[in-house]
Amino acid sequence: MLIKRKQYLENIRRFYESNLIKVLTGVRRCGKSVLLNQIKEELLAETKIREDHIISINFEDIKFSKIKNCNKLNDYILKRILDENKYYIFLDEIQHVRQFEKVLASLKATKNVSIFVTGSNSKLLSGKLASLLVGRCKEFKIMPFSYSEFVKYYEENGLILPNKPLQNYLRFGGMPQRMDYNLEEDIKEYLKSIYYGIIDKDICNAKSKIDKETFFTISKYIISNASKEFSTSSVVEYYNKNNSDKIYSENVYRYLDKLEQACLISRVKRYDISSKRTLKHIEKQFVVDNGFLLACNDSNKILISHALENLVYNELIFRGYDVKIGKTYKGEIDFVAIKDGKKCFIQVAYLLANDDVIKREFGAFDSVRDPSPKYVFSLDEYDMSMKGITHFNIEDWLLNRVDIFLS
Repeated sequence: MLIKRKQYLENIRRFYESNLIKVLTGVRRCGKSVLLNQIKEELLAETKIREDHIISINFEDIKFSKIKNCNKLNDYILKRILDENKYYIFLDEIQHVRQFEKVLASLKATKNVSIFVTGSNSKLLSGKLASLLVGRCKEFKIMPFSYSEFVKYYEENGLILPNKPLQNYLRFGGMPQRMDYNLEEDIKEYLKSIYYGIIDKDICNAKSKIDKETFFTISKYIISNASKEFSTSSVVEYYNKNNSDKIYSENVYRYLDKLEQACLISRVKRYDISSKRTLKHIEKQFVVDNGFLLACNDSNKILISHALENLVYNELIFRGYDVKIGKTYKGEIDFVAIKDGKKCFIQVAYLLANDDVIKREFGAFDSVRDPSPKYVFSLDEYDMSMKGITHFNIEDWLLNRVDIFLS
């Protein structure tokens, strides 16, 4: 059972015939392979492309296990290009092929092709690939289901939405296949299997020289504390207090890099609102899907306020915003959302339950002189807008019943 990922398809569709290499990156199991198939289906249904002019390889399919280097990949593709008409090449999880960038560069230079590739590593467009294909790639960052896609999945497949769907999504996230399970223990086991698989295949493999057990311990701590205030010294203190071997700040920074490269986390910098500039200091980590907050938490408990903040961050990224943490001289604003040179400020709260909470959330904007729109998001059902600050119910925003404006 599937849904059309319309937002991604709309963004990619205008590049179907482009000579740019279309690169889809994202965490494992977020739906990149399904999206590739949906692109192929559109090409076959809406154009005069013949099926034998589509060349498709999934490098996690055992029948392609012998294609491990650029020469074998090049031979396989060239044997299937039999005329001068355009061929459409789909290469899924291409990071498994050594020096794959040489094949892409050669095909682009010598053949009439439109190339689509996916990868589960954010460094796919760096290093040698970047130097060989500078200015010739277009990246699309693919994420797990947004909340609106999660709801649509149930509606379009004739399924009954879980009780309290937002709370369900907030806890279990939007990894597409997790909807195949109903019991919490089964969902958590599935999410843990994805998390451990990412670490085994993408991070702590034979080439990495990273101790797997140490990495598991540190990464679980980092992910389970996503959206909270972060310092490497707190991670070092946590680990060294509970283990005989010691780690240092440089170890933590290396692990953060690896988690980010595997598309598991985003590292978000501060934006100084008064000076209107991004600061070098990285303030917080956010995990790509709320389900990993649960998978990495041994207690089965998640802090709803932090889970909400993580959800809002991912939704903003899904909608194409550049997101920073706002710094004021009195404190911080949860998010500065920027697009096309315009911005707004957003505070996220669970419930505006009493006067102290209302004063804290709306008062976060007191020192902000920037006239850009200001918002408070919460789960309250009643509009509590005041003093030029707009209040939105989070679910209304997630389902596109209301929208933010930038200036």
